[in-house]
Amino acid sequence: MVFIFDTIIGSLSILLANYLRFNLDASVLLSDKVLDDLILVIITNSFFFYLVKTYQGIIRFSGVAEAVRTTSALFGAFVALMIINLFLNALGKPSPIPPSILIINLLASSCMMVGYRLLVKSLYRNSLAKHTSANVLIYGGELNGFHLKTTIEQGSNNHYKVIGFVDDDTSYIGKAIDNVRIYSFDQIQPLLESWNVKMLLFAKSDLDLGAKNKIVEHCLEHNIQVRNIPPMEQWIKGNLSLSQLKEVKIEELLGRPPIKLKNQRVVDHISTKRVLITGAAGSIGSELARQVASTNPAMLILNDQSETGLYELEYELKNKFPTCQNLALYIGDVRDESSMETLFERFRPEVVFHAAAYKHVPMMEAHPAEAIRNNVMGTKVLADLSIEYMVERFLLISTDKAINPTNVMGASKRIAEIYVQSLGNRNRRIVHQNAGSRANELGSSEYSSTRFITTRFGNVLGSNGSVIPRFKEQIAAGGPVTVTHPDIIRYFMTISEACSLVLEAVVMGSGGEVFLFDMGAPVKIADLARKMIRLAGHVPGVDVDIKFSGLRPGEKLYEELLNEQEKVIPTHHEKILVAKVVEYDFYQVNKSIDKLLELAWKSDDDEVVRQMKRIVPEYISKNSSYQSLDPTSHSDIGSSN
Repeated sequence: MVFIFDTIIGSLSILLANYLRFNLDASVLLSDKVLDDLILVIITNSFFFYLVKTYQGIIRFSGVAEAVRTTSALFGAFVALMIINLFLNALGKPSPIPPSILIINLLASSCMMVGYRLLVKSLYRNSLAKHTSANVLIYGGELNGFHLKTTIEQGSNNHYKVIGFVDDDTSYIGKAIDNVRIYSFDQIQPLLESWNVKMLLFAKSDLDLGAKNKIVEHCLEHNIQVRNIPPMEQWIKGNLSLSQLKEVKIEELLGRPPIKLKNQRVVDHISTKRVLITGAAGSIGSELARQVASTNPAMLILNDQSETGLYELEYELKNKFPTCQNLALYIGDVRDESSMETLFERFRPEVVFHAAAYKHVPMMEAHPAEAIRNNVMGTKVLADLSIEYMVERFLLISTDKAINPTNVMGASKRIAEIYVQSLGNRNRRIVHQNAGSRANELGSSEYSSTRFITTRFGNVLGSNGSVIPRFKEQIAAGGPVTVTHPDIIRYFMTISEACSLVLEAVVMGSGGEVFLFDMGAPVKIADLARKMIRLAGHVPGVDVDIKFSGLRPGEKLYEELLNEQEKVIPTHHEKILVAKVVEYDFYQVNKSIDKLLELAWKSDDDEVVRQMKRIVPEYISKNSSYQSLDPTSHSDIGSSN
């Protein structure tokens, strides 16, 4: 049908060309000469229409490419007829169609064929817009705005209609893209309701965090969905689908700009080392493995108890980082001293990242002995082996729950911190005392002190079992979203940020430091839940309810990054701080922890918790069955300054 219609238009255009050429004399259209012109043009046009396949395009989706294809066919027919004229003139014969008529015919047929395609497209879009299109705004787009608008409208089968562009670049504001005007967000705010805007799409990836938060908040208040458009290479060829319009992630709306710590000094240091990561199959361990693998280290040793987790991580790393050749997997329990010694003997790691730990507060509150066996004994085994095998740097990944702990998990991590720090202090003193007397005999390398470093995190967004994935599951199921308390607040950071801190700290640390982030203002969990519900396109309390379930055993309303005895020291990076922690005597610490481990292996939970409270006197249980064990006496291990 398209082929026939194009042929009819080509026929009408040659008649029009003759009519115009002969001073609007209609009688010329009845001459045999015009009939000959008509037959020749139909034959020539048909050949080029078939050659260029002008009839294959779907007319209602016509665009620039379709217009170019149509005019190319007509221009090809024009050139062919001009060549025929030149050939006949060379033989001394008259031209079948004068050049002036051919030129008029080319212009007329091009306008008519492209014009009717655009008319059909416009009528089709208008008919759909009356019934099914949702009004959409695009933030950004700039020079690719035309392609973006066309792709969104056609890729959604015209379910979306772009009615405006929004941009923060003043050089674009007031101009138009494909007859759609560009506004500033301040200009567009009063019009959102009257325009019945249903969705705002972010096409700008480098938008300032504060500006994006402001826009998202305003849109959510007016029940306008917000989505991210995928990278340009995924849609520029017209293959955008509705499933590719991703929800704005809550990670993008943190109350502070994301902290980026990547620097060449870290890369240069890590890339020359044999690196061991324990707990490598976990969310922190696996992201740490990705960042370390990207530096192509001398060797990357991944340890975990989960064979499936390690297998999946190995597969991912080998595909994502093919240049990282020296990748070793070791399945083993960090509590098993014999297994860990085999690991150290076989691979001789130079840098150890200890991420293996139990972290869920309610689970550990119910299993104190298990928390100690994993979080304390596992750390002790690895720290002791690190000195024995002369590891250069050992980094313990801790938590803000270790500060003034109110639960078993936090207290177990604080005890691990105390052991690592006191062991490092003892080792440095021994090295300092002995280095002078025996350095000439054994060489200074015999006295290479292992540097023990600790990092404390707030809640890590998106980690296994964390609040964000749980909220997403509950929202997808229609709710309710469960929050423990209306006033509970937490500090948040992304997995990538957490691991960047680890890498920065392991290079920056000289031994004994506890590194932490300036994490900005804490986030109210109830507000986080409401924002996530709105981001999913629902109304809190209407579509998805929020249920307050009560504080869990050992849970605080708020977390701290320091206790009263600790001070903060700035570093060369404005977002990284060092906590100057209280120092403990190693021999007292070791004696108390040995007793704690003895009780843990007997699975005597009450006595385990009682001993934990002796070691960490600031550990005061909250909302827990262990509150009756809170001590009134002094610390079991003392301190030294």
